[in-house]
Amino acid sequence: MDVDTTVSAIVSMEIRGAGKIARAGASALSYFAENYSGTDLAPFMKELNDARDKILGSRPTAVSLWNGVHSTLKDVDTCASVEEAKELIISNAERFNKESLGAVKLIGEMGAKRIQDGDVILTHCNSSAALSVIKTAHAQGKKFRVYATESRPWRQGILTVNELAKEGIDITLIIDSAVRSVMKHVTKVFVGADTITSHGSLINKIGTSQLALAANEARVQFYVCSETYKFSPMTLYGDMVTIEERDQDEVVMGADIDGRVKIFNPVFDSTPGKYIDAIITEVGLISPGSVYNIMVSKLGNVILQN
Repeated sequence: MDVDTTVSAIVSMEIRGAGKIARAGASALSYFAENYSGTDLAPFMKELNDARDKILGSRPTAVSLWNGVHSTLKDVDTCASVEEAKELIISNAERFNKESLGAVKLIGEMGAKRIQDGDVILTHCNSSAALSVIKTAHAQGKKFRVYATESRPWRQGILTVNELAKEGIDITLIIDSAVRSVMKHVTKVFVGADTITSHGSLINKIGTSQLALAANEARVQFYVCSETYKFSPMTLYGDMVTIEERDQDEVVMGADIDGRVKIFNPVFDSTPGKYIDAIITEVGLISPGSVYNIMVSKLGNVILQN
């Protein structure tokens, strides 16, 4: 898709999930480069930067999008011609998308080792990485049950339960406020990530911190499934993660609400690293305290350039 169509799809939630958003951003820049017809480098770079800013503005909290975009544009400022820049952007985007999809597979394989017969799993929202863990364990013949939250207001949990049901997994949908009630039956929690900060805090779908607190209280293992490109290099320098607030209509859904009523609709919340047992990444299981070193080693070149 072109840049404007991609931005519209991300804003309207047609494209959702941190990994899918990142790949969509990279692909949109690739599409821009492939279809650019001019030969003058200066206007090309100006339009490219405008496209970058539009894409990044579509989901400010998603560091996956930031990293996907900047990985796609890596070294483009060193190009001497439009043709050279176009080839580099297309190549970078293809590499990022391939590595992104490969990371989800690796996370599934490593995370599945943490699941045993008889486990009762709880997941939240609709995370490709977390679902990869669950589906991989099921494909290995392990017997377990899964609870999935509804994840209001967009009810991404409906996507999750349908996806798992098609795999033949024993799945139960619960309302978000039932988390503490079912936690007494749960043995492990697997969630995805939108952003992970340099000090190991998790920024994820609103309600994730509720799961973490309930799991901690019940002594239930809490795992985060995250590709390393969801680590936020901006937080190394003290930048705060922007918690996106969306339109109130998503909450009231046409209900008859007095106009004097205020609606607070944050998309994400923050879970401190002390509530996380491990982060499952494509480079292995790491502690929240290890995020800084992984971030510098994996994203150091991107950090230095930006």
